Amino acid sequence: MFKNIFGGGSKGKSAGVSSEEAIQKLRETSDILMKKSEFLEKKIENEIKTAKQHGTKNKKMAISALKRKKRYEKQLQNVDGTLSTVEFQLEALQNAQSNKLVLDTMKVGAEALKKAHGNLSPDDVHDLMDDIQEQQDVSNEITTALSGGLGYEDVDEDELLDELEQLEQEEFNESILNIPTTSQDLPDVPTDKLPQPAKAKSARTEEEDDLAELQMWAA
Repeated sequence: MFKNIFGGGSKGKSAGVSSEEAIQKLRETSDILMKKSEFLEKKIENEIKTAKQHGTKNKKMAISALKRKKRYEKQLQNVDGTLSTVEFQLEALQNAQSNKLVLDTMKVGAEALKKAHGNLSPDDVHDLMDDIQEQQDVSNEITTALSGGLGYEDVDEDELLDELEQLEQEEFNESILNIPTTSQDLPDVPTDKLPQPAKAKSARTEEEDDLAELQMWAA
């Protein structure tokens, strides 16, 4: 069985087997061993049933069934051990293939990154940034020179402040001269007479009235 799976065990042939082919063969072998294990388990169950059926009625048949059960159990033990070895090898080969795939991918990425950088070095980058900054400074100087206009001369700021104060003083003087005088026309005085309030009684008259009323009540 194993010769058919692995090509007769020839070293010359196995040397040329790729990892994908080896994984495929190991999977096929694992499937065969699992089916063999299931087959032996059923055989063992059947022999146990046979031994129980005969029991003490036919001890010879029961003992024969138990003997066969022992052989099947031994075969099952060997198959399970082989299956464990195959599964371990399959897992190791799959991990190795996965690691190789990762390493190959990282190698391709490193080569691509190296190619993208080309001959560029950190010093070249710093030099390039210095050149860009220098050209930016030149551009700013040119812009400043152009914005100054032709014939532009620097003026003393103190002189400009003195001139501003003189203008403000002149404006203040003009505002004082424009204040209206008393000779200007005033609004007309109303001619209508104001209503006169009623005359209040003097304190003397009120006292006389009170005295008269008191004399009247006394009489």
